Amino acid sequence: MEETETRKIRNICILAHVDHGKTTLADQLIAGSSGGGLILHPKQAGRLRYMDYLDEEQRRAITMKSSSIGLQYKGSYAINLIDSPGHMDFCSEVSTAARLSDGALVLVDAVEGVHIQTHAVLRQAWIEKLTPCLLLNKIDRLISELKLTPLEAYTRLQRIVHEVNGIMSAYKSEKYLSDVDSILAGPVGEVADENDEYEEDTFQPHKGNVAFVCALDGWGFTISDFAEFYVSKLGASAVALEKALWGPRYFNKTTMMIGGKKAAGVSKVPMFVQFVLEPLWKVYQAADGDIGLLQKVVKSFNLSIPARELQNKDPKLVLQAVMSRWLPLSETILSMVVKCLPDPIDAQSVRLSRLLPKIDVVDEGANLDVLTEANRVRQSVETCNSSPEAPCVAFVSKMFAVPLKLLPPRGPNGQVVDNFSEGGAGESDECFLAFARIFSGVLSSGQKVFVLSPLHDPLKGKAVQKHVQEAELHSLYLMMGQGLIPVASAKAGNVVAIRGLGQQILKSATLSSTRNCWPFSSMVFQVAPTLRVAIEPSDPADMGALMKGLRLLNRADPFVEVNVSATGEQVLAAAGEVHLERCIKDLQDRFARVRMEVSQPLVSYKETIDGEGFNPLEKLKVLTGSSDCVEKTTPNQRCLIRVHVMKLPSMLTKVLHESSDILGTLLEGKRGQIDKTSILQKGNNGAVDDSPIEVLKKRIVDAIESEIESGSKEIDSDRAEKYRSLWRQFLLRIWALGPRHVGPNILLVPDPEIESEDASVLIPGSSHASERLGFVGEHGAQSNGNSSEAISSLHMEAKSLQNSVVSGFQLATAAGPLCDEPMWGLAFLVEAYISPLGGSTDEQAVLQKKPRLVEGVYFCELNTPPLSTWVLSLLLFSHWETLEEDPFFVPKTEEEIEEFGDGSSVLPNTARKLVDAVRRRKGLPVEEKVVQHGAKQRTLARKATRPIDHFVKDDLASREEEMTSWRAKVASLEEDLRRSHQEMSDHQQLCRQLEKELKDVKDQEQQMKPKLLLLQFDLENFTDNWLACLSTLMQRVKVIPDLLISVSKAQRQEARAKVQHDSLRLGNVGVIRAGTIIYETWEDGEALKDLNSHLELYCSSLDGRYTITLFPRFLRHHVLGAVPLKLFGHPYAFVFS
Repeated sequence: MEETETRKIRNICILAHVDHGKTTLADQLIAGSSGGGLILHPKQAGRLRYMDYLDEEQRRAITMKSSSIGLQYKGSYAINLIDSPGHMDFCSEVSTAARLSDGALVLVDAVEGVHIQTHAVLRQAWIEKLTPCLLLNKIDRLISELKLTPLEAYTRLQRIVHEVNGIMSAYKSEKYLSDVDSILAGPVGEVADENDEYEEDTFQPHKGNVAFVCALDGWGFTISDFAEFYVSKLGASAVALEKALWGPRYFNKTTMMIGGKKAAGVSKVPMFVQFVLEPLWKVYQAADGDIGLLQKVVKSFNLSIPARELQNKDPKLVLQAVMSRWLPLSETILSMVVKCLPDPIDAQSVRLSRLLPKIDVVDEGANLDVLTEANRVRQSVETCNSSPEAPCVAFVSKMFAVPLKLLPPRGPNGQVVDNFSEGGAGESDECFLAFARIFSGVLSSGQKVFVLSPLHDPLKGKAVQKHVQEAELHSLYLMMGQGLIPVASAKAGNVVAIRGLGQQILKSATLSSTRNCWPFSSMVFQVAPTLRVAIEPSDPADMGALMKGLRLLNRADPFVEVNVSATGEQVLAAAGEVHLERCIKDLQDRFARVRMEVSQPLVSYKETIDGEGFNPLEKLKVLTGSSDCVEKTTPNQRCLIRVHVMKLPSMLTKVLHESSDILGTLLEGKRGQIDKTSILQKGNNGAVDDSPIEVLKKRIVDAIESEIESGSKEIDSDRAEKYRSLWRQFLLRIWALGPRHVGPNILLVPDPEIESEDASVLIPGSSHASERLGFVGEHGAQSNGNSSEAISSLHMEAKSLQNSVVSGFQLATAAGPLCDEPMWGLAFLVEAYISPLGGSTDEQAVLQKKPRLVEGVYFCELNTPPLSTWVLSLLLFSHWETLEEDPFFVPKTEEEIEEFGDGSSVLPNTARKLVDAVRRRKGLPVEEKVVQHGAKQRTLARKATRPIDHFVKDDLASREEEMTSWRAKVASLEEDLRRSHQEMSDHQQLCRQLEKELKDVKDQEQQMKPKLLLLQFDLENFTDNWLACLSTLMQRVKVIPDLLISVSKAQRQEARAKVQHDSLRLGNVGVIRAGTIIYETWEDGEALKDLNSHLELYCSSLDGRYTITLFPRFLRHHVLGAVPLKLFGHPYAFVFS
């Protein structure tokens, strides 16, 4: 009876790219399930977005978390549906949903096709060994938006199915390559079966695991639905029609036979187009006016549609009413789920190798009772044993926060429940629930269970007490979206929310009724939280509340990372911009409830050295003592340290970086806890039966071989073999990895054959890492300590300093010399000599070897939906890439000096700017010129004429001298102006002549369009003899012939009225005030100067042909932009068109 009930459970999740219709599909399934109409009305389905109950989700119209709901189908089937996000920033929620599911509904937009997140969710389903079904959504857009013909739509749908099958085939090929050794070792017939399994397409419409749907309108179908329609009409079996309705199958109306494309008398279009798509196209076309065809469809299929819906004036609503009843979406999808997706019993037997990988016990003295019980627990999980006597095992994929006020006030039996806060009264208004799946046994409220961390090892007993906690379950809930239904107990195969584990679980954990249980394997996330910001409260008194809020956020979000930087900053790491914004909003509104300041993103970099373009054999000579090294002596003159550094091959660096988790477990000596599948996911080499150490060892050797093959064109075979031999020696001398003992940098043991010139003793090293990685046998680590001389105090002192060398290596690789960022892909050889008589050398060695910055490279995908103006960008971390620019570049060769100068005028390059920015953010000293002009500014009190630093380039002292001479000239000019009244008539005639010439120039403006600049200033002190002043100014300023000067007061008033009231065209003012000078700019954007000599307008930023005017008032009309500016104490406006 218990097995029968478990057989009728389905645990599924919806996976897709963002905006491909996951939540809309969930709405339709909720509304169409048994009793779902009480939760969501069918007319609201697709528009309410029931599963997106957070305000931020509704505002952004995207899903940001995984949420579950229990559905009923045909009264007997229980379907636990998990809706997951599609945005790349929330891919961790996809991992949590996939771990608790047995099957997946993969949606693909029929218009947009396969996108980057489609690849990600398919890989996640493959990793978690889920059984997928493919849903091609938004079929209606092919008809209404793209206006495709049925044949064109069929070609598009067929291409999408083939593309998705190609993605799955690639994942199968990876598994095939990893299993090839074991397959070839089996019988010949067995190999053929395996090949058939690998070659078969995952998604085949005739098998029923492909559906064609329109989630928004609530209709969908599979091939089997139309096959049942045409069984009686075509006289063929349903099985034959299912195979014929997809692919190159054509129908002969005369013989009523199905044949290939070359068969005589067959139709010109495939059967899928003729019998499936063409009827759909006719129904959609009939909605625009042919109501008779719709009524024919209603009558033929006995559809029950109210008359008011058929008589609706909106054709879309009429079409939706007909299609949703003719091809109901919920019935199609839920029946496909029941038929094609496995129940928990079948699924867990397939997924067991992923959930609980088989552990190789190497300790012969292990407790057999513990092993026996652990194997019994594993067998119960494999069979999904739901009996009360079976050991209870569950997995918590994430913790999520729920406000206390939303918890059910009553328990499963109707009793009143005291919803107190788990952390203490009044500590928080949030309650943390565990999102869990029961894999074996029965879980009950009030039950005591053991919480196992991923590092738990049952064979070590009390030695790993810190990885085991005992907890009592407070309550169990069945999740219904935002709602929670309390239950007394739940059996294996169900998805529940558990209260009472908020203090024991941070992110995820395994629950077991016995200590003797192996923990479930860790979940795999597609990306890492790379966007980091520093957070601090606006009020320092709120620091405690902020830290408490960060702790709550770290528990509530499975992907966020919270840590404290070396400078004491609270650093929050998120997956992307949207994820970060949601975390900040949760902190402000829910967890911390304080105002806070968020820094600019903290970009992560790595530091390395220039190693490109060198012969591979020359690289290794760096570590053999044949090249320069850095030498330092300790202050007490007793220790001499030599450091050699070399850049590692890029493939080897990548392997070490990707295997950091595995290396951490290996180097700590926890070989029994290594998950084989986690290693195989990183690389496609190695057989399943190989030990994890052998797989990782093979990947390291293959990386070195690839480096040799890439350089084989530059060196001959003998040198390549010598290069290979040197690397074999180095692999036997790995002392440690760094930083944090698992990074992509290597510390090598110094050569014991090196002899010192004096009586000093070399500090010995041990090939500890080589031993753990399997390159050196057990207890066979190389050491250059001399046992016969170990009795001397000097040798004992040298041996005691081994940990100091390793610690220095870890510190140096964790903070490089450029900007305190971790080092990347370097090998260090440290030779430390201690003698009887008496900064960081690693960093000095890096600086000597042309340091380089390593920056992260992201894969960016820009999506522009059809008929839309907005663009959606998605970022996915790709790899680390070395920035080839030298941050300390100084011209040395003749070509460089000719191009960049002698070095004093060389601007900082991109690498130097990044280094300085990081150092400035970390509070490190930065070499920069703080004071550019040392002379005191005379006009400091006159803010109106204070120069703008960006535009001032000349020396202020020379400008002051120049201004003094100008004052003397102005004094003489004032005298000349008083004598020039009699010559005014001639000047006016000149102005009229210039006005005529200016008019002629304006007529040619459309053809020539010169670049002009009008600069107006007020000559308050030059009321007399102004023309003499102007003639003197013309010697300094290049004045074009188009010069207009108006003298009379009436003309000035006329000009002022024209500027204020008439339609102003920039650069085309009829009359201008006296004292206006019209400049012409040079093509190279040379700066223009005015009388002030303190203001310099830099015009190099002008793009195209613009006219720029400096008016005596701030114009707010007829202009595109204006920047206020002050000159001679009067407000001016810098206006550009």
